Amino acid sequence: MSGPIHQHHRTAASEPPLIQGLLVGVALTFLTLFLFVPLVAVFYEALRKGMGVYLAAITDPYALSAIRLTLLSAVCAVPLNMLFGVAAAWAITKFEFRGKSLLITLIDLPFAVSPVIAGLIYVLLFGAHGWLGPALTQHDIKIIFAVPGIVLATVFVTVPFIARELIPLMQAQGTEEEEAALVLGASGWTTFWRITLPNIKWGLLYGVVLCTARAMGEFGAVSVVSGHIRGLTNTLPLHIEILYNEYQFAAAFACASLLTLLALAILGIKTFIERYTFSQRRPPAGGDTP
Repeated sequence: MSGPIHQHHRTAASEPPLIQGLLVGVALTFLTLFLFVPLVAVFYEALRKGMGVYLAAITDPYALSAIRLTLLSAVCAVPLNMLFGVAAAWAITKFEFRGKSLLITLIDLPFAVSPVIAGLIYVLLFGAHGWLGPALTQHDIKIIFAVPGIVLATVFVTVPFIARELIPLMQAQGTEEEEAALVLGASGWTTFWRITLPNIKWGLLYGVVLCTARAMGEFGAVSVVSGHIRGLTNTLPLHIEILYNEYQFAAAFACASLLTLLALAILGIKTFIERYTFSQRRPPAGGDTP
């Protein structure tokens, strides 16, 4: 009996120091080459010609327009996906209905489809020669090569993030608390606001953070539907690409540093949420034993 128990409690700490050092060395080497060095290179190239060039690049009217459009697309896409994600997760985890498996598959569709294909789908639907294009043109409604198309493309590629974060969380929580509230006479909305939402708030915030990061960094789908009109339909990633193709490397890296700073800020928020939720789930010292 002691042999299997001893093997069951074997951990990575019991590995020989050589193996531990090798694993740590491989991890650090990988992170250094593919994470830290590129990050340092971005800021080095952005500041290499001085702070004046850096400030001029990020305060350029085209850059400011790209920043505003990037934030606008994220501000529009994230709340829409938050509403959809909560509704979809609530329906999937709390109810049984026909087409449930199909809904789960459709939520995962943006993970399987290339963003470029998603952009082409919107061009096929709303473009001037698309299925709905002539009708939209008659009513002077422009979607492709305009802000609405960028928002739609951003919504599409970020659909799964909040729903996929909430579904396993709500499945693990079960339906006992909601059923008890309904038995006691609470309405559906009261049950949601008083029971469901407080239980998923940190998971929801985590999904919102991931969705925001993806929305601000989206390139492929937005590139197809934007038309690359400077000052009008270029988001920050598209603006960076144009600057780089025009050999304006300092300006390109300066704008890239803004995206990097946003990514680092989002990573910090994500790490805080992970630590907080872990501390909330961790049982107190000593457990329940008296």
